[in-house]
Amino acid sequence: MANYKSAKKRILVAERNRRRNVMIKSRVRTALKKALRGLQEGSEQLETLTKHAVSQLDKAQNKGVLHKNTVARYKSRLLKKVHAASAAQ
Repeated sequence: MANYKSAKKRILVAERNRRRNVMIKSRVRTALKKALRGLQEGSEQLETLTKHAVSQLDKAQNKGVLHKNTVARYKSRLLKKVHAASAAQ
């Protein structure tokens, strides 16, 4: 257990940030899963789902939750699959 007031505060701040980061990462994963599920099912809302997933990724990057290269990799893989599916139709 921390002995100093500043150390106790850092523990509280770190826990608050951890919870926020978990929430944001969960939103990103959910948006990606919905977009990929829409891709498999051939949903008419695929464009909307893809835009939402990309938006959530960008928000996570701006808040410092995900690294910019990680976000770029996720977006690249998602959009590659979406473009391949639209080209196949």
